[in-house]
Amino acid sequence: AAEAIDPRLPIPSDVQPTAVDPSLASQLAGLVGEARSGVTAFDAKQATAERLATGAGPMASESWVAAEQALSLLVEQHGVTTRAAANIDALGSSRIQGQRWIRPADQQAIAAAAAEVAAISGRQAEAIDRLTSQLAR
Repeated sequence: AAEAIDPRLPIPSDVQPTAVDPSLASQLAGLVGEARSGVTAFDAKQATAERLATGAGPMASESWVAAEQALSLLVEQHGVTTRAAANIDALGSSRIQGQRWIRPADQQAIAAAAAEVAAISGRQAEAIDRLTSQLAR
């Protein structure tokens, strides 16, 4: 039978475009919403950490310790975003494990949600790295 297949001919696609699974769309929207909702709190904590880091004295001084504590709160807030990212990945993994594949529309929705949360997370991680370097002086 395999000998009857002409390798020069394109393989027809049997996958028909479909809509995103409504349950998945709802879960993804919730997770992206969690990441977005944490941005305001992160920004406020970032402003505090930056202010304290700018005024921090030498390592182990009281002002440096206060800046480190503010940085720790910032890292904790970043956890909101990283948890959302991990949960988006888990949705994709569970679909692969349960169904052995992901429909193209679902895969695109997962990828879009992951990209949006990754952009938020990337900006937050850069701020944390910058402050960590500033306090390590």
